[in-house]
Amino acid sequence: MLDYLRIILDARIARMSERGASAVEYGLLIAGIAGIIVLCVYAFGVQVSSLFSNTCHSFNSQAKAGGSC
Repeated sequence: MLDYLRIILDARIARMSERGASAVEYGLLIAGIAGIIVLCVYAFGVQVSSLFSNTCHSFNSQAKAGGSC
């Protein structure tokens, strides 16, 4: 009987320790994705900004509104 209880307790402890490991894995995955997003914004930020600025200037020149972008 004691062996049965020991086996059940060991299984519960093992299951709880796996939860912590999966939380760490998810945390690392989220940190990696955030790092990739930061790198993309840093690498392409100027190009995207100039694209929007050129589009705004194009619309303002076509409409002859003279608004600011």
